[in-house]
Amino acid sequence: MKIICCIPARYESSRFPGKPLASILGRPMIYWVCKAMSQIPEVSRTYVATDDERIFKVVNEFGGNAIMTGECSCGSERVYEACKDLDFDIVLNIQGDEPMMRKEIVMDLISAFNDPDVYIATLKKQLHTENEINNPNIAKVITDKNQNAIYFSRSTIPYNRDKTPDVVYYKHIGVYAYKKDFLAKFVQMPRSLLEVAEELEQLRAIENGYDIRVIETQYESIGVDLPEHISLVEQHMKGLGEPND
Repeated sequence: MKIICCIPARYESSRFPGKPLASILGRPMIYWVCKAMSQIPEVSRTYVATDDERIFKVVNEFGGNAIMTGECSCGSERVYEACKDLDFDIVLNIQGDEPMMRKEIVMDLISAFNDPDVYIATLKKQLHTENEINNPNIAKVITDKNQNAIYFSRSTIPYNRDKTPDVVYYKHIGVYAYKKDFLAKFVQMPRSLLEVAEELEQLRAIENGYDIRVIETQYESIGVDLPEHISLVEQHMKGLGEPND
């Protein structure tokens, strides 16, 4: 299988405008995401999909591959618009605010396609604290016995009515992989009711009757949601010996 990566990156963000260009150890954030993905041999090529000329210019300046897109309602649509004419079997959708994306996470995601019947995949990681479990900013997921998603929600799912001690909660790790033909189908589906209500694009697939394979991972990246997260990422990068020039 030929696997590529596409990183959707837009300039506008309600909580952190210009986030892909925020400086981390003297480099724009999007540089570090591209670098992380370029170091994974299984990924043949990495692209940045953006609707902003500033991001497009910066990516090309550091030698990356940038593709301009138009207005898109979600990251999956932006990935499709950028990659629809490229040659690949599977495309990875990795967010542009994950400068410390780990190879282990990507390999867990790719492993879903060991099953030839899988056409869309994502990841989950077990939650352990009440704060995380009840945090609406953390999307949760429940799956069936075949590890296909039943539902994703910002609410606490499942609802543990009787406080059963063996109930396990999982965080949705927001990376995706799609077979090319399924992604083409997905973007033709209208935004669904639950997708709009929860602001979780993957619900569009479930509402249209498609299975999403959810692989459990033991790993987690350090994403950047707010400006104050930059210093945390820099500290971790320095600990790993990343250069600052």
